[in-house]
Amino acid sequence: MNAPFNPTHIQPSIIQNTESMDFAAAACDFQNESFIDNAHAHIAQLPEAVRQAIADFHKKPHKSGALLIKGLPVGQLPDTPATPTTPTAKDCTSELTLLTIAKTLGEPIGYEPELGGRIIQNILPTKTASTRQVSTSSKVSLMFHTEAAFHPHRPAYLLLLCLKGDPAASTTLASIREVLPLLSSAAVETLFQARFRTAVDESYLHGRENILGEPVPVLSGELDCPSMVFDADLMVGMDDAAQSALAELSRAVAACHTSVCLESGDLLIVDNAVAVHGRSPFTPRFDGTDRWLQRTFVVADLTASAKERVGRVISTEFGL
Repeated sequence: MNAPFNPTHIQPSIIQNTESMDFAAAACDFQNESFIDNAHAHIAQLPEAVRQAIADFHKKPHKSGALLIKGLPVGQLPDTPATPTTPTAKDCTSELTLLTIAKTLGEPIGYEPELGGRIIQNILPTKTASTRQVSTSSKVSLMFHTEAAFHPHRPAYLLLLCLKGDPAASTTLASIREVLPLLSSAAVETLFQARFRTAVDESYLHGRENILGEPVPVLSGELDCPSMVFDADLMVGMDDAAQSALAELSRAVAACHTSVCLESGDLLIVDNAVAVHGRSPFTPRFDGTDRWLQRTFVVADLTASAKERVGRVISTEFGL
């Protein structure tokens, strides 16, 4: 069965007069702290309904683990670039929109292996990654996962802002709040135990041999309202019972997931401790009109990663 997707839908124009905004700050360099400060200053321009919806979600996430905000400004858009790092002539509207909302939730950060630590990343299909389990793929389903499940400083929130949509491409979501009732008591008990290990995403290894992380539980916190860390591709159980529980969870996620087809101006906020996400396959055209999202990660604060971070870029090394 497919659980109904019912995140909070709000449809204001978050920044009502983009012409009055100071896009020239920090030369539109969203890696620059002054640009992020500029975004923080624009929080006051958010309509009260938007600020309240985000505050409510931050305090107690919807059972879907997701908040969808519609109708946001993304500015004048050029052709979809060929790669996430291809320079474009776009203005800074979408970056300012994304970072303004990110700053209401915590601190936007980047990970050095993810496009060199860019705070805002272009997510679009590429020819070279079409069949891989990466965000720039297209021909395969992106398997359900907690963002950076293997990472000691994984984000609290994942933000996806749609610049250009594709009606065939859906972001898939599954929340532990909705999956939990489908699990047997034995599986739940096992999933709360540190009997699972997660491999490191290949992009973080820089060619080094992959490793499995330390044993961790999949579920933690309150028994009837837990947090979840899960990666269908990279996580394994340490024994037969743990592997069986993980397989049961995988089946439940597949049976109780939902999807949302993002359109231009849609922002999807995912609570990374509540919901896992993925993406359906689609067929890119590579003609400048393809699906184009922008992504950023948010942590509660910058203190925990201080020893493994330069500025806002976390550079934890794996496989040494």
